[in-house]
Amino acid sequence: MLKVLGRVTSINVRKVLWAADELGMPYEREDWGLPLRDPKVPEFLALNPNGQVPVVIDDGFVLWESNAILIYLAEKAGDGRLLPMDLRERARVLQWLSWQVSELGPAWGYAVQAIVRKTPGYDDPERIAQSLQAWNEKMALLEGQLAKGTPFIAGETFSIADVALGLSVHRWMSAEAEKPEFAVVREYYTRLLGREAGARWMGAATP
Repeated sequence: MLKVLGRVTSINVRKVLWAADELGMPYEREDWGLPLRDPKVPEFLALNPNGQVPVVIDDGFVLWESNAILIYLAEKAGDGRLLPMDLRERARVLQWLSWQVSELGPAWGYAVQAIVRKTPGYDDPERIAQSLQAWNEKMALLEGQLAKGTPFIAGETFSIADVALGLSVHRWMSAEAEKPEFAVVREYYTRLLGREAGARWMGAATP
């Protein structure tokens, strides 16, 4: 059985759990990550030298980095669910999956530490404002893409890109800050919440 190492308060761990649930894959989860269990210990570093969650162990195979894990799980299912077989459709899914981690995630970094996690030391008003502006600009780009009329980010079919972006939108919706109203993004968020696994991992979980 697949083993998932990580705490459910991690957005990246929830990506993996959501995808596994969508695919009907049974798994066991073990708490790792502060404040529950320090991953900077030899036992965990032997699995992931970065000392970060999530890590999955599948019949002795160890993998880290949440988006790589999403691809692995979808590939393992082998039937096109969450990751299309068609080359171009597949490339579009991977494009948005990459955008989430390379563009959207870095934009929210300082603001999330300050506003969501309330991490000590993240209290510079100028840097908070800059991060929020960058975050809102990326969300505006997402609004524009979704406004083209497809129900999901890469087209007509739900994919691993929607898992990653759904949790990202949940984080943006949950941030207590002044922000634009993106009607199409909100519709997308509601659509994803309508999925059983989407409601499970976006509804009660922390941002």
